[in-house]
Amino acid sequence: MKEEVRQIGVIGLGAMGMGVARSLLRAGLAVHAYDVRPEAVRKIVDAGGHGAESPAALAAGVEALLILVVNAQQTEAVLFGESGAASRLKPGSVVIASATVSPEFAVSLGERLQGMSLRLIDAPVSGGVAKAASGELSVMASGPPEAFARCEGVFKAIASRVYRLGDKPGQGSTVKMINQLLAGVHIAAAAEAVALGLRAGADPAQLYEVICNSAGSSWMFQNRVPHILAGDYTPLSAVNIFVKDLGIVLDYAKQNVFPLPLSAAAHQMFLQASAAGSGREDDSAVIKIFPGIQLPAANKTAGS
Repeated sequence: MKEEVRQIGVIGLGAMGMGVARSLLRAGLAVHAYDVRPEAVRKIVDAGGHGAESPAALAAGVEALLILVVNAQQTEAVLFGESGAASRLKPGSVVIASATVSPEFAVSLGERLQGMSLRLIDAPVSGGVAKAASGELSVMASGPPEAFARCEGVFKAIASRVYRLGDKPGQGSTVKMINQLLAGVHIAAAAEAVALGLRAGADPAQLYEVICNSAGSSWMFQNRVPHILAGDYTPLSAVNIFVKDLGIVLDYAKQNVFPLPLSAAAHQMFLQASAAGSGREDDSAVIKIFPGIQLPAANKTAGS
């Protein structure tokens, strides 16, 4: 058995990836970082990491590669596109793919990498920006036991919970798909409920407090409704993320002839918000699809 990974690459330094890279640095791992935005790479270099000008350049110096991009297309590009990482990784290296993708894509990716003598851990994550920054993500992971053994220190640095869901890629993405079904439906339901409450004249702050302490509450209600009450739609997770993720859910259900009426309705809500120009805003901006409600103005001091 090879020793645990010490040289780790991180591709994708968005809100989640930046926190993950910093958590790995705090744990004493040598972090090699790449992002399409040079200023993001500079932040990791300034924190003690190593920057790379392309995925291929990064891959040459690492034992494992953690990919935190948006979707399957970006995962494909950073691994197999021009200046892709896969061909430069040493045989036996581990790829940890954490984008939300379809189970079919995860299975196919694992087979493709195995043909290159590489190992895939299908490892989507949950917890949001705050948990990424504190190293307390939840990881839904599946892949070869030997790959997990080499990456114990990596997961210890970035996560408080690592769910081992099987020995083959695909199971991790399956469980994440179900999580995203619930998350999207819960956000849409919270927006609908608050919109009706505002239309009916309920005091927004009192409405929030009462529901948070009543049976109708959910984690998403408690987490997202404050964004609405503050009028702050700075994207922590964007409307377009749920256009994509609920699309994955519905595509899988269609292929398996399985009805998902609530998911379909929520997907249409996010699509409507995106079509109206709110796609890059926080996912709580789905409330803007409801007519005739008075939404708070943006909090000018938010984030200051």
